[in-house]
Amino acid sequence: MEKNEQHKSGFVAVIGRPNVGKSTLVNTLIGQKIAIMSDKPQTTRTRILCILTQPDAQIVFLDTPGIHKPRHKLGEYMVKAAEGTLKEVDAILFVVDATEKMGPGEFYILERLQATMKPVILVVNKLDLIDKEQALPIISHYTGKYSFAGVVPISAAEQVNLDSLLDEIKKYLPEGPQYYPEDMITDQPERLIVAELVREKVLHLTRDEIPHAVAVEVDEMTTRPNDDVYIRATIYVERDSQKGIIIGAKGTMLKEIGALARADIQNLLGSKVFLDLWVKVRKDWRDRDGILRNFGFGEER
Repeated sequence: MEKNEQHKSGFVAVIGRPNVGKSTLVNTLIGQKIAIMSDKPQTTRTRILCILTQPDAQIVFLDTPGIHKPRHKLGEYMVKAAEGTLKEVDAILFVVDATEKMGPGEFYILERLQATMKPVILVVNKLDLIDKEQALPIISHYTGKYSFAGVVPISAAEQVNLDSLLDEIKKYLPEGPQYYPEDMITDQPERLIVAELVREKVLHLTRDEIPHAVAVEVDEMTTRPNDDVYIRATIYVERDSQKGIIIGAKGTMLKEIGALARADIQNLLGSKVFLDLWVKVRKDWRDRDGILRNFGFGEER
C-alpha cells in the first residue's frame, strides 16, 4: 500500500475514573477482548498495553486502572501504575461518562493532569445514552475547567465517532517506525489474560465486597496431544464466607463462572479448553505486600 504521509508511532494513556468505559474503548479499537470489562469500580488493576496497527500509524494504548483515592495497598499500587503511565506517553485520553455529572473523581484527575505537560484529548463516552443536544453543555463544562488539546464525543459500545478519535490521536504522535510487529495486539502473556477473563466472570456474577476481594492465578496451562488446552486456575478471596459464595450451593456459582470464562478463553486461544477452577482463602491479601508481589502487583512489573 502506497503511503502519502510519514508513518507515526506513539504511546497513548487511557485514563478516567472507574467505570467510564476505558476498557470497552480499548477493546473496540483493537478489535479483540484484552482488557476485562465490568460495571464494578477498579476492574482494571494493572496497566495493559494494547496495540493498534494501521497503514499510517501504530498506536500503543495503555489502559490504566481508574485513578481514585486508594483505601488499601492494592489501591495504592493501582493509582501509582495509572499516574506513572502519564509520564511515559505522547498523548493522554481523558475518558468521561456523558451520563454522569462532573464530580470529585474528575477534579482529582484534572489536578494530576496539570503537571503532565502532555496533550490531553477529552473523550466524552456513552453518547448513545443521551440526547445529542445534551453533549454540548457537557463538553463546555469540561473545557471550562481544563485546556484540552482536543475534544471527541464517542460511543465505544456503538462504535460511534471512533475514526474521528483516531484522527485526533494521530495529530499528537511523533513520526517513526512501528514499535511492535504488525500482528501483535498486546504485551500481556496469555496466562495473565486468561486469569483476568476468569476474574471478569466473578465480577459479573457477584456483588457487595466479593468483586474487590478476588484475585485469580493460572497455576497450569498445558496443550494436550489433541490440541485441547488444559487450564488450572485458583480464585483467591480474603475470607471463608467469600469462598462459600464463590463456590455456591452444590458448586453452582463456580460452574457458572467456569462456563462463561471458558467460552471467552476458547475465543482467545482458538482451541477447545478444559478449565479446572479452585477457590482458596488468602486473608486480607490486598493489604499484604508479599502476597501482592506474588500476584504480580509490584515495582518489578
